Amino acid sequence: MNILDLVIFDREQVTLDDVVLKEANRAELLQLLKEYKYIDELRKYNLPVNNKLLLSGHSGCGKTMTAKAIATQLNKPLMILDLSTFVSARIGETAKNLKLVFEKAERDKAVLFLDEFDHLGKSRGNDDHDVGEMRRLVNAMIQLVDNFPDKALLIAATNHPEIIDIALLRRFQIKISYKMPTDEVLDKFYDKLLMDFPNELQIFDRKYRLSFAEAKDYAFTKMKSNLIKSLEEKNV
Repeated sequence: MNILDLVIFDREQVTLDDVVLKEANRAELLQLLKEYKYIDELRKYNLPVNNKLLLSGHSGCGKTMTAKAIATQLNKPLMILDLSTFVSARIGETAKNLKLVFEKAERDKAVLFLDEFDHLGKSRGNDDHDVGEMRRLVNAMIQLVDNFPDKALLIAATNHPEIIDIALLRRFQIKISYKMPTDEVLDKFYDKLLMDFPNELQIFDRKYRLSFAEAKDYAFTKMKSNLIKSLEEKNV
C-alpha cells in the first residue's frame, strides 16, 4: 500500500471566523497569517516565518478546524495524517514513511496536520528495545521538523502534550491550548449554529459541558428530530 493513501487531502473551506477561539489565540493565529502575507519582506531582514504550531487540548474543541482555517486563509492544500493509525510496529519503516509524507507536503507547499501527535509517546513500550526504537523515531521526527521549510506549514495536535518528548516540543514556535467551552461560550456557539434555521427547529433543551463538536452533533440531532416530527404531523 502507498503510504500516502493514509493521508487525507482535505479541501473544506473554513475561515477563522468559523472557529471559536480565545482572543489571545486568535491574535497569535492572525500574526502567523500576516507573517506569510509579508514573507518576502521578512526574508529581506533574515527574519524567519513561524511555520510550526502545536495545538493541544480536549477533543472537539477546534484543533482540526483551526488547521482547516489556516490552510484556507493561506490558500494552501491541507494534508491530514492521524499518527495513531500511522505509527508502525516496525518503527524503522515509520520513520521512512514519515519522510515521504513530509517530502510530499514540501513539494505541494502544503499545510501538514499531524493529529494524535502524542502517539509518538504513547507507543513507547516497556522493554529496552522498544524504548530505543521509539527514541530513534523521535530523533527522526526532530530532524524532519527542523528541516521543514517555511514554504510549507506544520501543525501538530495532541490531547496529551505532557507525554511528548521535550526536545520535540521545543521545535514548535507557536503553542496554542484549547479548553472545554464555558456555558456562556456554548450559548453563543449554539446561537451562531442555529441562526439560519427556522425558529421551530431551534426549540430544544441545550446541553452544556460539551465540546464544540459534541454540541454541534447534539444540536443537529435535535433539529432533525424536530423537522421529522413536523413532517409527520403534516402527513397525519
